[in-house]
Amino acid sequence: MKAALLEALSAGAGGDAGRRAVAELARQLGLDGGASGREIAEAANDPAWRDAVREWGEALAELLSADPDGVAGAVARAMGSGGAASWYDGDHADFRGGVFLREVVGVQVVIQRGGGAVPEALAGLPPRPAGFTGRGSETAALLRALDPAGELKETPAVLVAAVSGLGGIGKTALAVETAYLACARGWFPGGVLFIDLHGYDQEPVTADRALQAPLRALGVQPEHIPAAADERVALYRSTLAGRAQERGAVLVLADNASSPDQVRPLLPGDGPHRVLVTSRDRLPQLGARLVPLDQLTPEEAYELLGRALRIADPDDSRIVDEPDTAEQLALFCGHLPLALQIAAALLAEDPGKPLTELVAEMGELRDRLDHLDDGERSVRAAFDLSYRRLLPDQARLLRLLALAPGAEVSDEVIAALVRAEAPPVRELRALARAHLVERGSGHGWWRLHDLVRAFGVGVVAGDAELREEGDAGRERVLGCYERWVNAANARLSWRSGTADPEPFTDQAQALAWFDGERAGLVAAVGWAREERFADTAVRLGGRLSVYLDRRRYFDDLVAVAKVQQEAAHRAGDLRQEAGAWNDLGVAQRELGRARKAVEAHVLARDLFRAIGHTAGEAMAWSGLGSALQAEGSAEEAIDAHTRGRDLFRAAGNRHLEAIAWSNLGGALVIVGRRQEAIHALTHARDMHQAVGNRYSEGRAWLNLGGALHHDCPADAIEASRTASEILREFEDWYAEAKALENLALAHTAAQHPAEARIAYLQAADAYTRVNALTEASRSRARAAALADPPLTP
Repeated sequence: MKAALLEALSAGAGGDAGRRAVAELARQLGLDGGASGREIAEAANDPAWRDAVREWGEALAELLSADPDGVAGAVARAMGSGGAASWYDGDHADFRGGVFLREVVGVQVVIQRGGGAVPEALAGLPPRPAGFTGRGSETAALLRALDPAGELKETPAVLVAAVSGLGGIGKTALAVETAYLACARGWFPGGVLFIDLHGYDQEPVTADRALQAPLRALGVQPEHIPAAADERVALYRSTLAGRAQERGAVLVLADNASSPDQVRPLLPGDGPHRVLVTSRDRLPQLGARLVPLDQLTPEEAYELLGRALRIADPDDSRIVDEPDTAEQLALFCGHLPLALQIAAALLAEDPGKPLTELVAEMGELRDRLDHLDDGERSVRAAFDLSYRRLLPDQARLLRLLALAPGAEVSDEVIAALVRAEAPPVRELRALARAHLVERGSGHGWWRLHDLVRAFGVGVVAGDAELREEGDAGRERVLGCYERWVNAANARLSWRSGTADPEPFTDQAQALAWFDGERAGLVAAVGWAREERFADTAVRLGGRLSVYLDRRRYFDDLVAVAKVQQEAAHRAGDLRQEAGAWNDLGVAQRELGRARKAVEAHVLARDLFRAIGHTAGEAMAWSGLGSALQAEGSAEEAIDAHTRGRDLFRAAGNRHLEAIAWSNLGGALVIVGRRQEAIHALTHARDMHQAVGNRYSEGRAWLNLGGALHHDCPADAIEASRTASEILREFEDWYAEAKALENLALAHTAAQHPAEARIAYLQAADAYTRVNALTEASRSRARAAALADPPLTP
């Protein structure tokens, strides 16, 4: 606020209406009627009165518009002596043939000769975002792009910088915050044009209409705005060029653009001006510096919640008092700024509501978006704006992706979802440009933000035809997974001398496919809870056990086996149920729950026996033997392994009989029957070699090395080294680590401490690869004990 304007009005330049306007402003500011223009101006500059003073300024603009040659001209003359050009450094300046009253606190006015005063929007930035949090690297990137001195630096300034991201991700807040920072550095003395293009509304601002607001903001009378679009662009650019000469650079902030066509008319010509764009779509067509926004980090989300509550009530300490619950709330909000702000508003309006209560409510909702609505803002509404703009094939793809299993989805699974031979690349790229999908952890992988997924699921749930479309897509995914799992298992179980399975060329490739799809496979088995998918999902679950056991994902194996068992039980499928109990027993044993493992294997054994499935019963006996061994019941374990071996022999299954021999040998070692153990393990090794099962041969060598190291360390060294080499081929890092530990024990028995130490360290590395940190620490400790052998007298 400039005192000269107020003093001119008080002196009567604006007539009685002008004097009343000054008195009204003083009253609104809490000053008495005798306050001077300078006192009123100083009070008006207090940010606390910003909104009130802005409204007053808009009313004054209307007063000046009513009589531009009389009232407005008198005010201009009273504010200084001489021509308009001499006022450039004061409150007003000559501006395109009119008198420009530079500042009326937030409302800038041009008095056109022969026309009314036109309010300017060049100081019309929205309020600085309260509680703005994080975005340090993105803010820095934008400032580098806008810096007028950037051409002299490593990162040159650009005409356009474009912030893109999902609806509700905080694009406008970042752009406005950056604009304030840039203006505070004096980069845009010509002001800021803020234009909301409403790009995702039902009626976006057209390219033709987009120029009307900035032209009026720059002081052009409505009747002087050309009808032809090309002429409007020319006037806009020439006006900005004049502005640059008179005042300096202008920042154009084009918010909420949905296409490059909306923005292009707003681009200035040559000169110092800059354009900052926000959009839900990437806009590379503008030649812009692209600054994509992702969700906040967990730390930033936590800070945003705390700040938002403290703005409402400085004493609100709920976030600080319950940090773990606050982190869970932030997670439910997907670390999305809009969702976090809504959650904070819900808490602020109910100061007595514990965080735990809100988190519990959100956790119980089938559709989390129902809770992310505070009456004025809605995450669902924000996403719906983007969804409505999608082409039909793009919308269908988004709905189906929301139903896909796992946090990420591969090209192959997407192709199955949409019933195509190849993934719909064009539609995927369109969704990625709109930030509705994102690139995943590697090439050919895609992911959705958790709340976008929830939105898509909600769209499907509300329409019977869309539900059928989604269920058909999920059936295709299960079929796709079943085919690929069968192929991968064929490679994992391949034995030399048999036909080479396709399409995987080796075990590593098959395991890599499993590794990539693991989360999706486990999630898809969960569909067995729905009757339509139960049969295929149960079969799929049973076929994952070999891989999950090999990679030691035993928590996943427990989850898969439980779903498989429950669904098979409901369907009365005793064979599948028995197999699930057996898999569950294996997982429970490896997780250290020996008693639960015993119980599961007993149930499996009894079910297999009831349906006369001899091979299945033998497998259950073998699993039971390992569980009893883990529980410490070695003699019972030997009996169980013997029963399993005999049943496999009776069934003529030499491959599984060899595995049973190996398990029996391990149990015999524990009770000290070493010669019997060595005989059993040697027999198992020879059988595996005979049938061409190299992986199981490696396991037999592993057990044989453990049996030999006490009495025959040289033979144990050879057996353990052979085991480690074979198991490494099959990427069974845990079994390789055990073989290396056996090798270390054999070297120790042979008085080779240096070699033993190396073997222990190699074992520690192998254990670390499968996150077996306890075992890795044990091996390192044993290596350390061998590093400095005690001195002998």
